[in-house]
Amino acid sequence: MRALVTGGTGFVGRHLVDTLLRRGDAVTVLVRTAAKARGLPERGVTIASGSLDNASALRGASANQDVIYHLAGLVAARNEAEFLAVNREGTRRVLAAAEETGSPRIVYVSSLAAAGPAARGSLHRGGEPAVPLTAYGRSKLAGEEIVRASALSWTIVRPPAVYGPYDTEMLTVFRAARFGVVPVFGDGSQELSLVYGPDLAEALAAAGASDATAGESYYASHPEIVTSRQLVRAVATAMGRSARVVPLPRWLADGAMTITAAAARIAGKATILTRDKAREFYAEAWTCDPARLEVATGWRAAHDLSVGTRATAAWYRSAGWL
Repeated sequence: MRALVTGGTGFVGRHLVDTLLRRGDAVTVLVRTAAKARGLPERGVTIASGSLDNASALRGASANQDVIYHLAGLVAARNEAEFLAVNREGTRRVLAAAEETGSPRIVYVSSLAAAGPAARGSLHRGGEPAVPLTAYGRSKLAGEEIVRASALSWTIVRPPAVYGPYDTEMLTVFRAARFGVVPVFGDGSQELSLVYGPDLAEALAAAGASDATAGESYYASHPEIVTSRQLVRAVATAMGRSARVVPLPRWLADGAMTITAAAARIAGKATILTRDKAREFYAEAWTCDPARLEVATGWRAAHDLSVGTRATAAWYRSAGWL
């Protein structure tokens, strides 16, 4: 298949490009700068220079594609308007370009944040009312609404927390584990679904290749449910350490994130560590059921937390990140 990937130089995007190339697909990646494209042409990837705010570049990149995997978006912004400008309006421009140049399949990578948290002991399975807690979650839900309104064939995939090679967010937990002390938000009882980056890439490719997923939304995760305390301990074990888990009360995290957000605002930068994001950190559960996607595509996540954290630690060390 001929596939365009937006966000193909990011964490999940890199794994998706790897997966598509292994499948024998002809891959085009939309890139903003030549530096971000480094190494891709040598692997047979076609480079389309441009960004989500460049309609002409999007039309050129979308032409003659069989499927468009739309991963590009913001996970940190200075305000809700910035989130919407990229995650909603950027998606609108991708869909408009696709409709103008052909009839490709659209696979939109959303987030469990668009659905909102689950109640403790329960799972999001699909069809529940969406109640996002943050500006980021609302912007991803707004992007979903653009996709659902399209005349094109589409599939929406909502991953939970993603970890693995190239990830910089979970890296902070691995680094903390080296010193034997790892903080967790709340008392460590928050329930989590997780997915290893390469497994998610396989899920996205499977969704794009299956006619059975058209017009549907799915969760892509490993079926294992863990607590935030268990996550930290699994990371420590993967690092060959035992970790002391330090609970962070809400008042302390709110204060720290207020300071972090203020410092970022003064510097004119965006940060993920805001009081808005704390609403997600202190929710009871971020859990989902991948069964519908498994049935539709035959995909199943290969890495549980124990295997995935060991593989991630090994990659971090080999890359010199630890």
